[in-house]
Amino acid sequence: MKKISMRTRVLTGAVAAAALGAGTLGAVSASADTAQTPAVQAAAKADPQNKNLTETTELTVEAATKAAQATLDAAAKAGQHVSVAVVDRDGITRVLLKGDGAGPQSPVSAERKAFTAVSWNAPTSELAKRLAQAPNLKDIPGTLFLAGGAPVQAKGAPIAAIGVAGAPSGDLDEQFAQAGVAALGK
Repeated sequence: MKKISMRTRVLTGAVAAAALGAGTLGAVSASADTAQTPAVQAAAKADPQNKNLTETTELTVEAATKAAQATLDAAAKAGQHVSVAVVDRDGITRVLLKGDGAGPQSPVSAERKAFTAVSWNAPTSELAKRLAQAPNLKDIPGTLFLAGGAPVQAKGAPIAAIGVAGAPSGDLDEQFAQAGVAALGK
């Protein structure tokens, strides 16, 4: 019996796996049609009163971009070079703008301030004051307890947040973030 090299076995296995994958993909593609399947129809007719489901409200990318630009405009009007981040309810960055002349640390700081504000549904200036009672809060990954983050709310619940970094004080950063929040109400 002839001995097959390891390289030949690996190559043969890879070719076989590729052929199997192509055949499976072709079969799935061939069986797809444009009519709705029963599962899709059932999902479309799901009872909105079902207690097992939740509905969420989130900012569109367009709205997040509008808020970010309004924030940068407020900072520019004040002669400040900042970065701004808009995060969704889960703290995921939707928009990040590094303003002209903003420092290299400012984009990360802006994201962390926004994440902190949405996580506790409060401005980060207020959250920074809580550190005296709970200093371990600062140990939570991804947070930054410095002024400059502002939550965006719908019906009192956080749906997003805006974080700003780069101005000489957190109070200015937060003022610019609030300008972004206010732009969403227009």
